[in-house]
Amino acid sequence: MTPPSSPAGRREAVALAGFLLVQVIAAVFFVGDALSDIVNDPGAPDTPFEAVVALALLLGLGFGAWRLRRVLERMRATDRALAAAQGALGSVIDTQFTAWGLTPAERDVALFALKGLDIAEIAEIRGAAQGTVRAQLTRIYAKAGVSGRAQFAAWFVEDLLG
Repeated sequence: MTPPSSPAGRREAVALAGFLLVQVIAAVFFVGDALSDIVNDPGAPDTPFEAVVALALLLGLGFGAWRLRRVLERMRATDRALAAAQGALGSVIDTQFTAWGLTPAERDVALFALKGLDIAEIAEIRGAAQGTVRAQLTRIYAKAGVSGRAQFAAWFVEDLLG
Protein backbone atom coordinates (compact mmCIF):
# COMPACT_ATOMS: atom_id res chain seq x y z
CA MET A 1 0.00 0.00 0.00
CA THR A 2 1.22 3.51 -0.77
CA PRO A 3 1.94 6.05 1.96
CA PRO A 4 -1.34 7.88 2.66
CA SER A 5 0.03 11.42 2.50
CA SER A 6 1.83 10.86 -0.77
CA PRO A 7 0.23 11.87 -4.06
CA ALA A 8 -0.30 8.16 -4.75
CA GLY A 9 -2.06 7.80 -1.38
CA ARG A 10 -4.33 10.71 -2.21
CA ARG A 11 -5.06 9.18 -5.61
CA GLU A 12 -5.94 5.92 -3.84
CA ALA A 13 -8.44 7.79 -1.63
CA VAL A 14 -10.00 9.50 -4.66
CA ALA A 15 -10.16 6.20 -6.56
CA LEU A 16 -11.82 4.50 -3.59
CA ALA A 17 -14.36 7.32 -3.34
CA GLY A 18 -15.13 7.04 -7.07
CA PHE A 19 -15.46 3.29 -6.80
CA LEU A 20 -17.84 3.71 -3.86
CA LEU A 21 -19.97 6.13 -5.86
CA VAL A 22 -20.32 3.60 -8.69
CA GLN A 23 -21.18 0.92 -6.12
CA VAL A 24 -23.87 3.13 -4.55
CA ILE A 25 -25.50 3.69 -7.94
CA ALA A 26 -25.35 -0.04 -8.76
CA ALA A 27 -26.62 -1.00 -5.30
CA VAL A 28 -29.59 1.36 -5.53
CA PHE A 29 -30.48 -0.10 -8.93
CA PHE A 30 -30.07 -3.76 -7.95
CA VAL A 31 -31.75 -3.45 -4.55
CA GLY A 32 -34.68 -1.65 -6.16
CA ASP A 33 -34.88 -4.25 -8.92
CA ALA A 34 -34.65 -7.15 -6.44
CA LEU A 35 -37.34 -5.65 -4.19
CA SER A 36 -39.55 -5.06 -7.22
CA ASP A 37 -39.12 -8.68 -8.32
CA ILE A 38 -39.79 -9.99 -4.81
CA VAL A 39 -43.02 -7.97 -4.57
CA ASN A 40 -44.26 -8.46 -8.16
CA ASP A 41 -42.94 -11.89 -9.12
CA PRO A 42 -41.54 -13.77 -6.11
CA GLY A 43 -41.35 -17.08 -7.97
CA ALA A 44 -39.17 -15.87 -10.86
CA PRO A 45 -35.96 -17.89 -11.23
CA ASP A 46 -33.70 -14.83 -11.32
CA THR A 47 -35.10 -13.24 -8.12
CA PRO A 48 -32.74 -15.09 -5.71
CA PHE A 49 -29.77 -14.30 -7.94
CA GLU A 50 -30.65 -10.59 -8.03
CA ALA A 51 -31.08 -10.58 -4.25
CA VAL A 52 -27.61 -12.14 -3.81
CA VAL A 53 -26.07 -9.60 -6.22
CA ALA A 54 -27.77 -6.77 -4.33
CA LEU A 55 -26.50 -8.16 -1.02
CA ALA A 56 -22.97 -8.54 -2.42
CA LEU A 57 -23.04 -4.95 -3.64
CA LEU A 58 -24.19 -3.72 -0.25
CA LEU A 59 -21.43 -5.72 1.49
CA GLY A 60 -18.87 -4.37 -0.99
CA LEU A 61 -20.17 -0.87 -0.40
CA GLY A 62 -19.77 -1.30 3.35
CA PHE A 63 -16.26 -2.70 2.98
CA GLY A 64 -15.27 0.08 0.57
CA ALA A 65 -16.62 2.76 2.91
CA TRP A 66 -14.70 1.20 5.82
CA ARG A 67 -11.51 1.05 3.72
CA LEU A 68 -11.91 4.66 2.55
CA ARG A 69 -12.38 5.79 6.14
CA ARG A 70 -9.17 3.96 7.17
CA VAL A 71 -7.19 5.51 4.30
CA LEU A 72 -8.43 8.98 5.22
CA GLU A 73 -7.62 8.39 8.92
CA ARG A 74 -4.09 7.31 7.98
CA MET A 75 -3.68 10.39 5.78
CA ARG A 76 -4.73 12.65 8.66
CA ALA A 77 -2.47 10.83 11.14
CA THR A 78 0.49 10.98 8.77
CA ASP A 79 -0.09 14.68 8.12
CA ARG A 80 -0.24 15.34 11.88
CA ALA A 81 2.95 13.34 12.46
CA LEU A 82 4.74 15.17 9.66
CA ALA A 83 3.69 18.54 11.04
CA ALA A 84 4.89 17.52 14.50
CA ALA A 85 8.21 16.27 13.10
CA GLN A 86 8.71 19.50 11.18
CA GLY A 87 7.97 21.50 14.31
CA ALA A 88 10.31 19.29 16.33
CA LEU A 89 13.11 19.71 13.81
CA GLY A 90 12.62 23.48 13.85
CA SER A 91 12.80 23.43 17.64
CA VAL A 92 15.95 21.25 17.62
CA ILE A 93 17.62 23.56 15.10
CA ASP A 94 16.70 26.70 17.05
CA THR A 95 17.89 25.20 20.35
CA GLN A 96 21.18 24.09 18.84
CA PHE A 97 21.79 27.43 17.13
CA THR A 98 21.31 29.07 20.54
CA ALA A 99 23.66 26.57 22.21
CA TRP A 100 26.33 27.30 19.60
CA GLY A 101 25.86 31.04 20.13
CA LEU A 102 25.09 31.85 16.51
CA THR A 103 24.35 35.49 15.76
CA PRO A 104 21.08 36.36 13.97
CA ALA A 105 22.96 36.70 10.67
CA GLU A 106 24.72 33.37 11.23
CA ARG A 107 21.39 31.74 12.05
CA ASP A 108 19.97 32.89 8.71
CA VAL A 109 23.00 31.69 6.78
CA ALA A 110 23.06 28.37 8.68
CA LEU A 111 19.37 27.76 7.97
CA PHE A 112 19.85 28.50 4.27
CA ALA A 113 22.84 26.13 4.24
CA LEU A 114 20.73 23.40 5.88
CA LYS A 115 18.09 23.95 3.19
CA GLY A 116 20.76 23.22 0.58
CA LEU A 117 21.34 26.66 -0.88
CA ASP A 118 24.85 27.34 -2.16
CA ILE A 119 26.99 30.34 -1.24
CA ALA A 120 25.94 32.39 -4.27
CA GLU A 121 22.23 31.80 -3.56
CA ILE A 122 22.60 32.67 0.12
CA ALA A 123 24.54 35.83 -0.77
CA GLU A 124 21.89 36.89 -3.27
CA ILE A 125 19.01 36.30 -0.82
CA ARG A 126 20.80 38.13 2.00
CA GLY A 127 22.12 40.92 -0.21
CA ALA A 128 25.65 40.17 0.97
CA ALA A 129 28.94 39.44 -0.73
CA GLN A 130 29.82 35.81 -1.32
CA GLY A 131 32.98 36.32 0.74
CA THR A 132 30.87 37.46 3.69
CA VAL A 133 28.67 34.36 3.44
CA ARG A 134 31.75 32.15 3.11
CA ALA A 135 33.25 33.72 6.27
CA GLN A 136 29.95 33.31 8.14
CA LEU A 137 29.78 29.64 7.15
CA THR A 138 33.34 29.14 8.36
CA ARG A 139 32.43 30.65 11.76
CA ILE A 140 29.23 28.57 11.91
CA TYR A 141 31.12 25.33 11.20
CA ALA A 142 33.74 26.24 13.82
CA LYS A 143 31.09 26.94 16.45
CA ALA A 144 29.34 23.65 15.55
CA GLY A 145 32.62 21.72 15.67
CA VAL A 146 32.24 20.39 12.13
CA SER A 147 34.46 20.69 9.08
CA GLY A 148 31.91 21.51 6.41
CA ARG A 149 28.37 21.59 5.08
CA ALA A 150 27.92 17.81 4.91
CA GLN A 151 28.93 17.31 8.55
CA PHE A 152 26.81 20.30 9.56
CA ALA A 153 23.68 18.82 7.94
CA ALA A 154 24.55 15.33 9.21
CA TRP A 155 24.70 16.67 12.78
CA PHE A 156 20.94 17.39 12.67
CA VAL A 157 20.06 14.18 10.83
CA GLU A 158 21.97 12.12 13.38
CA ASP A 159 20.18 13.94 16.20
CA LEU A 160 16.79 13.09 14.71
CA LEU A 161 17.71 9.47 14.08
CA GLY A 162 19.42 8.97 17.32
